Amino acid sequence: MRILYFAWLRQKTGIDSEEVEMPSHIADVAGLIEWLKERNENFAEALTDFESIRVAVNQEFAEPDAPVAQGDEVAIFPPMTGG
Repeated sequence: MRILYFAWLRQKTGIDSEEVEMPSHIADVAGLIEWLKERNENFAEALTDFESIRVAVNQEFAEPDAPVAQGDEVAIFPPMTGG
């Protein structure tokens, strides 16, 4: 799985993207976020409030219950504001 981090999430996690081997028990976006939060305190701080982030799976906006699979591309980013 390829995970991309944007804006302040990139700053807090210290990386802009990574390839990960997702544990087999993870089935949805919420499970993936919880697993990422367990990695270290930078990830825990960046991902602590699901309301403050947005997720896209394979370039489609995804809700917490959206399925994820090993070959997916997941982007995590802050909500966007219009102008």
